[in-house]
Amino acid sequence: MTAPTTPLRAAIVGTGAIANAHAQAIAATPDAELVAVVDRDIDHARAFAERWGGPAVADSLDALLAGDGVDVLHVCTPPGVHASQAIAALDAGAHVICEKPAALSLDEFDAMTDAANRNDRRLAVVFQQRTGTAAAHIKGLLDSAALGRPLVATCQTLWYRDPAYFEVPWRGKWATEGGGPTLGLGIHQIDLLAWLLGDWASVNGQLWRLARETEMEDVSTATVAFESGVVASVITSALSPRETSSIRIDTELATVTVDHLYGHGHEHWRITPAPGVDPAVVDGWALPPAEEASGHDPLVRDIYRALVSGGPLPSTATDPARSFEIVTAIYSSSAAGRTVTRATLRDDADRRRSLESPVVDLRR
Repeated sequence: MTAPTTPLRAAIVGTGAIANAHAQAIAATPDAELVAVVDRDIDHARAFAERWGGPAVADSLDALLAGDGVDVLHVCTPPGVHASQAIAALDAGAHVICEKPAALSLDEFDAMTDAANRNDRRLAVVFQQRTGTAAAHIKGLLDSAALGRPLVATCQTLWYRDPAYFEVPWRGKWATEGGGPTLGLGIHQIDLLAWLLGDWASVNGQLWRLARETEMEDVSTATVAFESGVVASVITSALSPRETSSIRIDTELATVTVDHLYGHGHEHWRITPAPGVDPAVVDGWALPPAEEASGHDPLVRDIYRALVSGGPLPSTATDPARSFEIVTAIYSSSAAGRTVTRATLRDDADRRRSLESPVVDLRR
């Protein structure tokens, strides 16, 4: 891929709430310039454009992509159209930065990565929980075995979404949202866990509907084993009034925890040494003095930096399929009542096409 000139011309499709985070990140990135936006509600798009410096407002995505004026498309629409919009952009020669969940199914996601590969373009999915100096430092400690071998982990996404949340027309339906909170909410922490621990090996999962009027689950539970030998307990809930996003990793020498909600900084991370660990060793684990919190800004900045240099995407934006595979495996395991491995995941043709799965309904 030839290194382009800067700044790269960015466009946003979908001008809802999350698009503001993308516009802010583009504005903070020297290598990017927001040149156009498009939304099915053109008045909404015009108001958004006025708020963010006056980029052009396109009549349609097709019209936006027909010219040669976009280097990177930010996909900020509901998940039901992510795949088609991303593939159209990639085929038109643009790179794509896509909000999660990237697709409604593994087949759709595979089609997106195929489009990126055949066009020599980059596809990045927004998993901003990987970013920040604290997460990078912890990953370095784990990768270098400074904390000893990781053994057991927990991953909790305990959020609260009231019934009105699911009254938005595209939410709560397999055809338009793709999955329940496992896909729409929990995938962020699942992705951070997998980024820290590496490739997964097997999944046992279960889907539960306890309170909300939706087609899919409002709670899921799973056991995820990683190739390194770590065993993790994963729970995702849309029913938890005291909200938290947390990961705990117990290693031979320490316990690493992060407890936050939608973003983390140094104050959210803690390393607790095991009894008897040399204090001098513990001192070497300390977080760096310079701090950058997690968020869209550092993720988008580093993606654009890579695009400008022509090099590979940063690790915060690579392997986007890994957490999508784990989520798919939770649905597949629940549907089939069996352990799903990386080798058998794509044998479930039904779950490859759609995550729709039977749910244990315990509502009263």
